[in-house]
Amino acid sequence: MSRITQRFIRLTAATTAGLLGLAVAALPAQAQQRPDNPQYAPTMLILDASGSMQRPDPAGTMMDAAKNAVRNFVGTAPAESEVGLTVYGTSTGNAEAEKTSGCRDVRVLHKPETLDRSALTSAVDGIKASGWTPMGTALRQAAETLPTSGPRSIVLVSDGDDTCSPPEPCEVARELKKQGLDLIVHTIGFAVDAKARAQLTCMAQATGGTYSDAADGPTLERTLPRISSAALRNYHAVGIPITGAPTYGAAPVATPGQYLDTIGQREKRYWAVDIPAGATAYFSGTLSFPRLRDISPTDDLNSLEMRVYGADGADCHLFKFQASTSSSDGVALTVANAFDGATKESKGSFDNCKGGGRYYFQLTWEKVSAGVPERLPIELIVGIEPAVTDAGPVAVAPPTTFVEPSGADTPVSGGSSFTVAATLPGSGRYTDTLQPGEFVFYRVRLDWGQGLAYRVRFGANGGRGLDNLSNIRTTLYSPIREEIDSDFASYTGTEGLLPTNKAIATVPIRYNNRKAEQKAEQLESRREAVAGWYYIAVKLGSTFGKGENRPVPVQVELTVTDTEESGPKYASTIGDGVFGENSTGVKTPTSRAPGAAPAMAESRASESNSSTGLIVITVIGVGVIGVAGVLIGWLVARRRRG
Repeated sequence: MSRITQRFIRLTAATTAGLLGLAVAALPAQAQQRPDNPQYAPTMLILDASGSMQRPDPAGTMMDAAKNAVRNFVGTAPAESEVGLTVYGTSTGNAEAEKTSGCRDVRVLHKPETLDRSALTSAVDGIKASGWTPMGTALRQAAETLPTSGPRSIVLVSDGDDTCSPPEPCEVARELKKQGLDLIVHTIGFAVDAKARAQLTCMAQATGGTYSDAADGPTLERTLPRISSAALRNYHAVGIPITGAPTYGAAPVATPGQYLDTIGQREKRYWAVDIPAGATAYFSGTLSFPRLRDISPTDDLNSLEMRVYGADGADCHLFKFQASTSSSDGVALTVANAFDGATKESKGSFDNCKGGGRYYFQLTWEKVSAGVPERLPIELIVGIEPAVTDAGPVAVAPPTTFVEPSGADTPVSGGSSFTVAATLPGSGRYTDTLQPGEFVFYRVRLDWGQGLAYRVRFGANGGRGLDNLSNIRTTLYSPIREEIDSDFASYTGTEGLLPTNKAIATVPIRYNNRKAEQKAEQLESRREAVAGWYYIAVKLGSTFGKGENRPVPVQVELTVTDTEESGPKYASTIGDGVFGENSTGVKTPTSRAPGAAPAMAESRASESNSSTGLIVITVIGVGVIGVAGVLIGWLVARRRRG
């Protein structure tokens, strides 16, 4: 069967369901994140033990329900995770005379160290609710206990608003966020009123986290493990700091490497890259969205757009667009481009988008879903591949044949982002366990002439029916994080396999794949034209409504071919690597003096490696139509090659 990209829509019966939706080279040495040993984000649970938690609940008291929820999470958290526990309100009463001491009553019962189930459970068992609610102080103290760098998460449960401010909790959250982009606070309101809900929501949104309601104990017992598990492997954006500009004339100049910036809603942001004549430039941007609850399908769309400009801000009429529905599932959205303008001969001063020179890449977060922060971190990948004197083999070879793995399983722990993706060293069967709401990454090194084929098997977890319903997805990305292929379906507790028909596969990696003919069966191969790390992403969506949130065993069944080719011969050396992956020095982006912005047409003209003017628009996921306020089905877009 040919490798034709199949796009079709199918309707699957379900009730009250959400949407099904949903590199890079390593960083230079000064910014690397131990990709061979990905870590869970150290996570601190903050538990409200104020006097109001003595109110009755189906579990006994609200405190009993909260303790049950923590026990449930501790019992299912990954063994490698780092989990701590902070509590407030246990050492005083809640009378006015005890307010001064009660507002200092914050205790770290367990530091965020490698999971110790018995110690955490014992600490939880000893909690007795009695005092005040110093939420802001607890948030600050918990943050001080976490590591000073790297991804960190806090999950806070409260049944009311702060009764001790100052410090005001939302201001503390903003203060913590200003210290770096790596701390995310998730909050859960346990039977709260409107005032407390607003305060808890503000804390979460200030850090890019999520707010969830738990109306009663049974709901909390489902919600806390889900939110805490998701916090462990939140997407962690990293890179060399860079600040894009609002106009091309002020854009900082980036050399090959991975960078970290921020971007605001509907903001246009520019970065410059100097591209030598004959070279191919790679540029991509990655946004990761926080996990959110109760977002309407019609308000859950985000898009990221890229345009390229040449000398004097001339519009190169190259437009890339990527969109994601179900962004509230915590998806990572990437737009990428392999720009070949510098490989073409410039024929005059009016031909500003050909030949070597300074080019400008502009990104816009155009479509914005409900509930997301006003600004988000954005990872940028910049690569420069020199001109070639010998491109190597010409023909596009057939896709890699999948071979059922043999031998023992190899346990791995998928990373929370491209940068900390777990390395899969070759053919085999790799096992992991995903919590509902997790989106994890693995990486495979493909040198010239090599290819891969893989499947993902989701094992049975003992759950059944709609209460265990979630969505599953796998996506294969190129070294510049461009989507190559993907497949997704629903999961109800029984074993599932993606893809359902045949493996996702690449052709052997060859330089000349980028010049594949405009035939459907070869066109997709253009994304498989550079040696490097290829990424496998696996997603297990959150269960809907009253789902059981059971972890799911996952197997990545992988074939990697042994055949290697010499690859292309470059006209110049690339000692630091195409993406700066071999660099050991500290990079500092070059700032430019402000200049006038060009009169740039907003025409969404084309993305093309030729002059055909082809618009390439790839939409990840598809919306769901509601009828009378009740979703009666899933509308599933599948993008697969035959």
